[in-house]
Amino acid sequence: MIAVIQRVSQASVVAGSHGAKIDRGALILIGVARNDEAAQAEELASRVAHLRFFEDREGKMNLSLLDVKGAALVVSQFTLTATTDSGRRPGFDQAAPAPQAKSIYEHFVAQLQQAGVPTQTGVFGAHMAVQLTNEGPVTVIVKSKATRAASTEKKGKSS
Repeated sequence: MIAVIQRVSQASVVAGSHGAKIDRGALILIGVARNDEAAQAEELASRVAHLRFFEDREGKMNLSLLDVKGAALVVSQFTLTATTDSGRRPGFDQAAPAPQAKSIYEHFVAQLQQAGVPTQTGVFGAHMAVQLTNEGPVTVIVKSKATRAASTEKKGKSS
């Protein structure tokens, strides 16, 4: 599982008649891979909720979403699982099938809410228009342990 987290002063998403908006917080793009399970969603949600990427009074990134009482806008994005190792077109064979991905995505959202982060979402699998004001700019990529291990294993085989 992979998350691209952007620190925002505002973010919104529109998918058809559905719209969601947050002020200060994080826009979180989530990619679910074939080998991901609920455990990865739980791990990633906890890491995101406690990730210190907001500045304290000294200007150091020492505060989490929970510390600043920030909100999260979570948007599913299967393209984060793309492989671009060969050719000119990304491959998406590592992406989880939609039913599996939706279940794990929804579990991630529930875990983030359970951690105390006010959370809004896009519409799973829909074409969405996302707008944001990235503060800093700060963008962080967080991967589950399983995804990090798979990446390390893959690098070892290609060396």
